[in-house]
Amino acid sequence: MEFDGYVSPLSQRYASKQMQYLFSQNKKFRTWRSLWIALAETEMELGLPVTAEQIGEMKAHRDDINYADAQEREKAVRHDVMSHVYAYGLQCPKAKGIIHLGATSCYVGDNTDIIIMRDALDLVHGKLVNLIGKLADFADEYKSLPTLAFTHFQPAQPTTVGKRATLWIQEFMMDLQDLEYVRGSLKLLGCKGTTGTQASFLELFDGDEEKVGRIDPMIAQKMGFDACYPVSGQTYSRKVDARVMNVVAGIAASAHKMSNDIRLLQHLKEVEEPFEKTQIGSSAMAYKRNPMRSERIASLSRYVMVNSLNPSMTSAEQWFERTLDDSANRRLSIAEGFLAIDGILDLCVNVTDGLQVYPKVIEKHLRGELPFMATENIMMDAVKEGGDRQELHERIRTLSMEAGRQVKVEGRDNDLLERIAADPAFPMDMEDLEKTMDPSAYVGMAPKQVEKYLEEEVRPMLRENEQELGYTASINV
Repeated sequence: MEFDGYVSPLSQRYASKQMQYLFSQNKKFRTWRSLWIALAETEMELGLPVTAEQIGEMKAHRDDINYADAQEREKAVRHDVMSHVYAYGLQCPKAKGIIHLGATSCYVGDNTDIIIMRDALDLVHGKLVNLIGKLADFADEYKSLPTLAFTHFQPAQPTTVGKRATLWIQEFMMDLQDLEYVRGSLKLLGCKGTTGTQASFLELFDGDEEKVGRIDPMIAQKMGFDACYPVSGQTYSRKVDARVMNVVAGIAASAHKMSNDIRLLQHLKEVEEPFEKTQIGSSAMAYKRNPMRSERIASLSRYVMVNSLNPSMTSAEQWFERTLDDSANRRLSIAEGFLAIDGILDLCVNVTDGLQVYPKVIEKHLRGELPFMATENIMMDAVKEGGDRQELHERIRTLSMEAGRQVKVEGRDNDLLERIAADPAFPMDMEDLEKTMDPSAYVGMAPKQVEKYLEEEVRPMLRENEQELGYTASINV
C-alpha cells in the first residue's frame, strides 16, 4: 500500500470491488477500444475501405492495453484520446490508419460515460432490490408488534414495528421506480462529430445522407443500446448526468432517513443495528454500543446529496455546443457519487440483515405512555355506565396533569391508572383498567396495512427481480 499519497476513502473503505471496477482505467479504456471496433465495423458495413483483417487485429488487442505507450505519448501531446489511439495503433499496425476514423474525442469519452453509468445503475438496482427484500421480511416479521409512535419525536398513538419499516420501504420503492425510468431512458451519444452535425461523416460517405443516418443506430445496436440521442452538440446533454445523479441522491436521502430512525431507536434501546463480538464502541467508555453503521450511512448520504448539485450546475453552465469546464468536475462527481451510494447500500443491506428488536423495552416504553392514550376509551366506558362526559373529561384532564407531574418532576412511574381507579367519578377498578392496556387495541389497521402493502406492491416487485436476490454485504471497516 502507498502511504505517502492520498487514497480515497471511497475506494479504501466504502465502495465494493464491483463498483470500483466500473470506474477503473481498465473498464474505461477497454470500452474505448470496444467503441472503436464498433465504429470500424459500422464503417466497413456501410462501404468504407475498412477490412475484416483490420477489425480482427483490433479485437485481438481490445483488452491488453499498453498503458506505458499511452502514458509516454500523452506526456508529449497532452491529449488522452490521441495518446490511446496512438498506443492502439502500435499494437494494430494494419488497423492503425482507420482507428477513430471520422470521430471526435467525445465519441469514446461520452459514450463510455453513458455505458459506465448504465452498468453502475444496474449494480445499484440489484443492491436496492435486496435492501427492499430484507426490509420486507423484517416488516412482515414484526407487522403486529405494537410500538410507541412519535410525531415531533414526542410520544403519539402507537403503531407497529413492521408498519414503521414500511415507511422506509416505500421511499426505497420510489427510488427504484425512478432508477428504472432513468436507466431505461439512457441512450448513447453515437458518433456526431465536433458540433453534432456529422459533417465529417457526410464528407467520408461522399454526401450519402442515408448511410450517415444509419451510423448511430448501428453503433447503438453493437453496444447494447436501443438508440442514440437524436440531437447533440459535441457532447450529449449534461442534463443526463444530472438526472442520473438525482436518482442516486434520492436513494441517499431515503437511506439517511432510515439510518436516523435506527439511531434514535438505538438510543431508546428498542432496536439495534448489528454489533460484532469484538467491536469497540468507544475508546473511553467500554460499555458503549454506538450505531456506527447507521451513522456512516448518514454521513455518506449527506455527501451524495450535496454532490448531486455538481451535475446540475455543470448542465446549466454548458455553453452552446460544448465547453470544457465540465471535464474535471465530471471525473469526480459521477464516479464518487456512485462509489459512495454503493457503500451506502452495502451498509444498509448489512444493517437490515441483522437488526435486533427488543420487545420488552418496547413494551416498557408503551406502558409508560399508554395510560394517557387510553383515557378516551376509559372515559367512554365510564359514560356508558352513566357518567357525564364533560365532567369526566375534566377529571381525566386533571388526573393526567397530576400523573404527568409525577413522571416529569418527581421521576416516578406513570400512576394515572391508579389515580383513575381511586377516583369515585369512574366506576372502574384496577382490573377493569388493566384490560384497556392491551397495546394491540391501539395500533389501528397497522398490521393489515403491512400485509396489504407487501402483498400488493413489494412482493410482486421482488418476484420480478428474483434473479437479483440473495446478496449479502460485508463491511470493510
